[in-house]
Amino acid sequence: MNKPLLSVVITVYNEEDNIQPLLKATYAALSGMDYEVILVEDGSTDRTVAEVKKYANTRTKLVIFNRNYGQTTALAAGIDQATGEYIATMDGDLQNDPTDLPSMLQKAIDEEWDVVAGRRANRKDGFVFRKIPSKIANWIIRNSTNVHLKDYGCTLRVYKAEVAQNMGLYGELHRFIPVLAKQEGAKMTEVDVKHHPRIHGTSKYGLSRTFKVMADLILMLFFQKYFQRPIHLFGGLGLIAFLLGGIINVYLLALKIMGEDIWGRPILILGFMLILGGIQLITTGIIAEIIVRTYFESQDKKTYRVKALYTGEQEVQTSN
Repeated sequence: MNKPLLSVVITVYNEEDNIQPLLKATYAALSGMDYEVILVEDGSTDRTVAEVKKYANTRTKLVIFNRNYGQTTALAAGIDQATGEYIATMDGDLQNDPTDLPSMLQKAIDEEWDVVAGRRANRKDGFVFRKIPSKIANWIIRNSTNVHLKDYGCTLRVYKAEVAQNMGLYGELHRFIPVLAKQEGAKMTEVDVKHHPRIHGTSKYGLSRTFKVMADLILMLFFQKYFQRPIHLFGGLGLIAFLLGGIINVYLLALKIMGEDIWGRPILILGFMLILGGIQLITTGIIAEIIVRTYFESQDKKTYRVKALYTGEQEVQTSN
């Protein structure tokens, strides 16, 4: 069977009222194109599955989870099922507009982008509880990761299949997909897309997500800078702590030699804590280095990815 040009992955959770208009709009937008639609049902408790079965066409796959795992896992499952040359991701709440997909796909093909990301130009969400936290999170992510997109929260994106399938989605890292793609060496751009207010159902996000995003950002920064060399982070911090503790203890030893009583001073406790903490951090760095080597060597993984290989006669595309 030939690969479709585009696989559209849509995650749905308790969206029974949205399924019929969602599928109708998606099929209309992709008419005349070689495509497949993959819906990932993330443990809904309503009639979402029944509605999909009722309105799905023969180009549609339905992945049904046994419980709710979250959007990141649902996206990963949909991407695993995709067979297209390009993979698009989209929310199932009707706020993303599938009519943007053809132009995004064409831009990826014509200009050879690995990722074309959507940017909600006129976002139809609440200002205080959705827009402001999102703007703050976008600014922090953009400036800390040096991946300069304006809208990390827009799920509407088109990827080359090899990029999407090698990102490694775990936990709740869907907001950081552009950062993960950048780590794979992806060339990406951002385009304005349409955004609609939610008509049916309720939003699955709130202010509490902001704190989760900040926690995940710490993990992403570690992946971005220290994943293959954790000793540089833990060892560096450990050495600094150990040296500060040593300087404090040498200073107190000098005072003791000069006859001063140093017992009970807070700085004495601080000195010992810094030395012990430094030893622990250095040990953690060594253990982390061993784990990283086990991760790569036990699975015969490479620490690099070759985009193409030139043999002297022709250029060969490779995913190694």
